[in-house]
Amino acid sequence: MLNKIKLWKKENNSSELRDRIEQIKKLPVPDHVAIIMDGNGRWAKKRALPRIAGHHEGMKVVRKTTKLANELGIKVLTLYAFSTENWKRPKSEVDYLMKLPEEFLGTFLPELMKENVQVRMMGYREELPIHTRRAIEKAIEDTKENDGLILNFALNYGSRAEIIDAVKHILNDCKSGILNEKSLDEHSFSSYLMTSQLADPDLLIRTSGEIRLSNFMLWQLAYTEFWFTDILWPDFKGEHLLEAIEIFQNRQRRFGGI
Repeated sequence: MLNKIKLWKKENNSSELRDRIEQIKKLPVPDHVAIIMDGNGRWAKKRALPRIAGHHEGMKVVRKTTKLANELGIKVLTLYAFSTENWKRPKSEVDYLMKLPEEFLGTFLPELMKENVQVRMMGYREELPIHTRRAIEKAIEDTKENDGLILNFALNYGSRAEIIDAVKHILNDCKSGILNEKSLDEHSFSSYLMTSQLADPDLLIRTSGEIRLSNFMLWQLAYTEFWFTDILWPDFKGEHLLEAIEIFQNRQRRFGGI
């Protein structure tokens, strides 16, 4: 009897989820969703597990979130996977995090191909270990012809460094005559950023209860809608993504106007 009740609840919840998805798809969904995936370490600590257990569990959530985002018709999903400041963490944790792309993409790549997902990365690739770069570059190469959801990993990424590098390149192009400084505007400046081929995020989600940007896409998030939740990333489920999008759909975006 208990198993029958559990099965009924699962089927009922699944039906409700399907209905919510269909309702959401009737209204404009955000083209670009960015997520600061926070709380892996705290999730593990609450369970008396090593921090790496939280990171491993978090990768499972990436898998589910990517598939749901693709189904909803979201065009770009940018995930803050590793910041330029995260190198300060214990070496054992950093080493594990650098192995995750190889493990994750190695098993998930066939599904990404089936889902028509294109993998991209923004961040400082040259500072990553060879095995990490190799896994990322293989996924990028194998999925480059896919034209569905863009799964964009922010890996070894920091927004301040990105902006400074953009300014350096602009100065060099002005000196060499490639760019006229009088023609520099927001659009041309954006073309020097790592997201030059992507639209700015429409919706930013941050898990774990922290309410800050942590050096993430500071220029690009100027008019993005924010949604913060106390849910730790390993506990983030499809219903939470749907809730964030429903809230987004009920907001008025004025971009400084009335």
